[in-house]
Parts: sequence; C-alpha cells; structure tokens
Amino acid sequence: MNKQSDQIKEFDFENHKLQAIQEYQKVRPLYEEYTNAVKNVLSEAFRVQNIKIHSIETRAKAIDSFGNKASKPSPNDPNKPYYQNALSDITDLAGARVIVFLPRTLDMVDSVIQAEFNVIEKTDKSVILIKEEKFGYASIHYLARFKENRTNLLEYSRYKDLIVEIQVRTILQHAWAEIEHDIQYKEVETIPSTIRRKFMSLAGILEIADREFQAIQDDDERLRTEARKSVQEGKLEQVEITPDALKTYLNKKLGTDRRMKDDSYVWTVKLLRNFGFSNFKQIDECIHGFDDDQLSRLIYGTRAGQLTRFEYLLLAGMGENFLKFHLWKTWDWFIDSSKRTLVKFNKAGIPVRSYIPPSRME
Repeated sequence: MNKQSDQIKEFDFENHKLQAIQEYQKVRPLYEEYTNAVKNVLSEAFRVQNIKIHSIETRAKAIDSFGNKASKPSPNDPNKPYYQNALSDITDLAGARVIVFLPRTLDMVDSVIQAEFNVIEKTDKSVILIKEEKFGYASIHYLARFKENRTNLLEYSRYKDLIVEIQVRTILQHAWAEIEHDIQYKEVETIPSTIRRKFMSLAGILEIADREFQAIQDDDERLRTEARKSVQEGKLEQVEITPDALKTYLNKKLGTDRRMKDDSYVWTVKLLRNFGFSNFKQIDECIHGFDDDQLSRLIYGTRAGQLTRFEYLLLAGMGENFLKFHLWKTWDWFIDSSKRTLVKFNKAGIPVRSYIPPSRME
C-alpha cells in the first residue's frame, strides 16, 4: 500500500477560515443592525424601570476576530476545527455589554434580560473561575434571542433566531477586564508566589470594594428613609441636615415647589452648615413664627420660590447674624441688598430676631 495513503490528510484550516469569513461578511451588516436593536431595547427597558447603569456597549464581531475563532482547532482532535460550521456554531457574532455601578443592580438587569429575551444560556463566570482556579474578572454572560412577540413585529422580524451574547458586570469588574489582556499568568500553579500574593490581594480588594460601595448605597437609602420619617413625625432634632432631608422638611413646612432642582438644595445645605446649624430643630426654632408668604410678597410683590422664601425666613430669624455667617459675607452687593431687606421687614412691623446656632455661640 502507498505509505502516503496511510497518513491522515491534514485539515486545511486556512481554507476553512477564508470560507467562514466569506460567509460572515455577507451577514455582518445584519448583526450590526441587530446589536443596535438590542441596545435600544435594553436602554428603553432600563429607562422605564428607572435602573441606573454606567453604560451599554454593543458590537458585531470583527471579521478578523471571527476568522481566528473559526480556525481554532478542536481540543479533542487538533486536526479538526472546533467550529465545523462557524457561522452557526459561533454564538457571539452579536455582543452587548452592560456595565453597572453596584452589585445589586446585576439582579435588576437580569430581570430585564429575562423579560425582554428568551435566555438560552446563563453563565456566572465567577463560579467558573473559582472552580478552575483561575484569575480573571467576574461577570455574568447570557446567550439570548428576542422573544417571539417582538420578532413578530415587522421591524424586528429580520432578527428572528439571531443570538446575542450579553455580558453584565460591575464597573470594578470591568476595570479588571480592561487590564486582563496584560496579565500573562492565568493558572494558579504557574504563578510565582510573590506575584500570586499580589493577585490574591487585588482580587480581594476589588471584591471588598464592590461590597462596600453597595453597603454605602444601602446605608444612604436607609438614612434617607429614616430622615424623611423623622421629619414627618416632627422628630427634627434627630435629622442631620442633608439635601434630601431639607427638601422633605421644606415641602412639609412651606409646600412643595416642583421648580426646585436638587442642586439648589445642595447649595442651601452648604449655607445652613456654614451658619452653624446641625439639625432641623435648630432651623425650626430660628424661623418659627414668621410667615414665608408675607415676607415674599413684601419684597417681591408675589410668592417667590420655595428656597427664596426659606432664605427670607432665615434672614428674619437671624437678622445681622445672617449676614455675618453667610457664604457671601464679603460681597458688598449682597450685604447691601440684605440690609435693605431687613429695613423693609422692620418698617412692616416684622419682629426681626438675632438667632445664633449653638455651634456659633462664643
């Protein structure tokens, strides 16, 4: 027998790659459109459900990257391609990445994906990394398709049966992913002990940081809820002066004003702290007995905005101390304007006081 005929014919990986690329080039524009549609669907769902994320990135797989993947040999038989039919076997031709700020948002994003897509497969990469003793970034990967109720619509019908790979991770996990390409060691056994310790420390730091950021948000939400409740119940001495608590206090005291922006409350909190106020009981004592609407109409001839009326109450309650401790105390125009206002208060028979917050008392 011919010796050459006994040998296994070597597979032509280069030709397999070129044929796969030719097929993919024909449909890649469709996958580009698909990724845009996926991004639009996710963005709208997050907006409607008020889910705050960092970003959504989408892409159709690059041609070179597809070709390299198509020519990957099988680990079981190096003389055969891992992807016999690359166009149907490779599942990340369309890709989306959702980056969130905090770990708990991962569950919210999961709910959106489950609602908007038929999830074929869901993989938690962190579990795999631990099992295989590898370093890397934790993230959750989905293989999914649009649901039939969407692809039945004319504008989505061309995406029927197309698969998208959706990666979801926190911004700290994403930071690791961005530098992972520069990390040469992947197996624990091959890493020098000194570098291994540094890797372990860094992985621990990122995990702790994610947890602590989540804990900060949880504490902030809890404190906001408690402060609002205390304000409504009149337990003002227990409430620290924050923008959210100030808004709650003024809405109750002076009435809601939808013209007010959150940034405006931030400025007013800085002012109150500079005055020396430490809780809302002190503020309440300072402005007690004054009519914000009366003061506003006296100066403006009409009912001014909520925060303007509040500053008139503070001016009436603190008198000259309002000028002495104000953030603009060195601005002549401000001092002159405030003094003219105090004169109008006095002429109108309004009993201007000289309240001083306890922390400002000598």
